[in-house]
Amino acid sequence: MDKKNIIKNFLLFSACVSFVLIFRLIPHPPNFTPVIALSLYLPFIFGIWSVPFCILGFAVTDYFIGFHSLLIWTWGALAFTGYTSKFCKKMFSRIVLSFIGALTFFIISNFGVWISGTYYDISTQGLLNCYIMAIPFFTNTLLSTMLFAVIFELFISSKFYYLIPNFNKK
Repeated sequence: MDKKNIIKNFLLFSACVSFVLIFRLIPHPPNFTPVIALSLYLPFIFGIWSVPFCILGFAVTDYFIGFHSLLIWTWGALAFTGYTSKFCKKMFSRIVLSFIGALTFFIISNFGVWISGTYYDISTQGLLNCYIMAIPFFTNTLLSTMLFAVIFELFISSKFYYLIPNFNKK
């Protein structure tokens, strides 16, 4: 890759990471952020190599928001979603994987809440209660993920994707 393409990729990637930083730092409804959609679309656009950089973007915002004991679960769920982007060949698969990414994040992160034993009993009933109590947060997670997935799909279907060297060439 020549120097011009490296600079262009760096600038576009920096813009995407800035996007997550801004949306996580400005006031927003609980769990209404683009992070899951970004976790899927950045690796789709830039390649699997960008997954650690996505997590780094989340780490930077978590530094300002505050680290917590469940980071391994949330970052793990986001990394898992990023690595599934290799299965995104068509728009339909990306939309479906966006939904699955939100669902996976819900399952993994709330399992982490339950297994920590801080809020719920370590029992089947405690696990069930944990997931039930998280449903309102899942609503916002799902809505924001699908909204931002549509926004990214609009970007992909526009002519702007030509700015990205080797776009979608795996």
